[in-house]
Amino acid sequence: MKKTPLLLPALALGMAAQAQQRPNVILLVADDLGYGDLSCYGATRVSTPCVDSLANAGLRFTDAHATASTSTPSRFSLLTGLYPFRQKGTDVAAGNAGMIIHPETYTVADAFASQGYATAALGKWHLGLGSRTAQQDWNGELDQSPRDLGFQYHYIMAATADRVPCVFIENGRIANFDPSAPVEVSYRKNFDGEPTGRSNPELLTKLRPSHGHDQSIVNGISRIGFMKGGGKALWRDEDIADSIASHAVAFIEAHRDQPFFMYLCTNDIHVPRMPHERFRGKSAMGLRGEAILQFDETVRQVTDALRRLGLSDNTLLIITSDNGPVLDDGYADEAISLAGDHRPGGPFRGGKYSSFEAGSVVPFIVHWPGHVRGGRTSDALVSQIDNVATLASLIGAEVPEGAAADSQDALKTWLGKSKKSRSFAAKYAANHNIVLRTDRWKFIPPHDGGPMITWGPRIETGNAPVPQLYDMRRAEDEQTNVAESNPKVVARMMDLLRQIQPK
Repeated sequence: MKKTPLLLPALALGMAAQAQQRPNVILLVADDLGYGDLSCYGATRVSTPCVDSLANAGLRFTDAHATASTSTPSRFSLLTGLYPFRQKGTDVAAGNAGMIIHPETYTVADAFASQGYATAALGKWHLGLGSRTAQQDWNGELDQSPRDLGFQYHYIMAATADRVPCVFIENGRIANFDPSAPVEVSYRKNFDGEPTGRSNPELLTKLRPSHGHDQSIVNGISRIGFMKGGGKALWRDEDIADSIASHAVAFIEAHRDQPFFMYLCTNDIHVPRMPHERFRGKSAMGLRGEAILQFDETVRQVTDALRRLGLSDNTLLIITSDNGPVLDDGYADEAISLAGDHRPGGPFRGGKYSSFEAGSVVPFIVHWPGHVRGGRTSDALVSQIDNVATLASLIGAEVPEGAAADSQDALKTWLGKSKKSRSFAAKYAANHNIVLRTDRWKFIPPHDGGPMITWGPRIETGNAPVPQLYDMRRAEDEQTNVAESNPKVVARMMDLLRQIQPK
């Protein structure tokens, strides 16, 4: 476990007094929420009034980028300020992966903890738990958890809703642990006598898989991976959002008199989409549309708590997503057939997993009354890689030398006091291609893979045997490869890639 030096009492009191004047910070990260999935970003077939109201009273970015088009590497970068290609093993993690961020790694939570903040990680985690893969003590206390990364409290899903184990982890232990049903997890083979979606489709009472996702069954839905036990600790998918929101509100209430940092990660809009019953029939887009409505409701529950406790004006709230959208991602939930003319990626090409823009261009809204002037948009190029340096700058935390090495202080841009763009944004596609964006150009290096994802989702990979260069002064221009007519730009991009790629 990461060691924290003891503070002298007078110094601790001084830090606490100083920290009280600093803003609370909530980093709210949706899951698979596309640029075009919010009505404030142009969606017309679904309405997100709470998020829209925050965007209208804050600053909405139109050129914001996650560092990857999948969850685990994106979240790795968001918390560490390091590109995911800096470390092996940052691909999409199994539910029994060991902890991917090493305890000695400096994180954004460490920055806040060093300044006297209460810190919490809530909701989706998907960055591994325990010191060794497939050797966790699920029925005792995990030997490594978010506590080793600067988070003083956590209530998290080990991975994603479509991966076992289907239980919440609270402070290193299974929440609501049921000793009569100890948990066993495997990503190699099933446990004797346990049904699966492949062998027992009659038990799939809520959702059926469209591809993959046909292993252990929990709550009438089959998952990725094999699990035994759980009992009363097992989640009900319909209650996941409310459980995350209620724990977020409880944390805010418990720390109303102390500055806090909350890394709040919803499960929406990730599969399996099974929103609470109160949202059923409320969207013409079916379960995926209902999940977007549920996400908006979670935001409302959190912001209502801030208002009720008189904390709104002193809370910086950032709303974003871990990567771009996908419609059919493994369950037969009619997401494609019911989408109609809805474009979850907005005007951009591709989607989750892809090298094209929709894989990593994400919503990014900054709300802080009295500090961020409302009713504005910014077309500055910004990247989530700057999260650590920017938030450390906000609270006056000193990032140790060598830590968060890829993160830059973008505070003035994030608060709307500058329109300065990042010089470039690097993004990591599912095929491990590192793609680059500047405020004008999009560059995809050659890759020998096929043009479409092969395992199920109907999404272009962005692969091509030749360099691809797109002039992004208009989003729709990611259709015309201008590499041959701009050899000097291609050469500059290749040189930049050589500089940032691991040696």
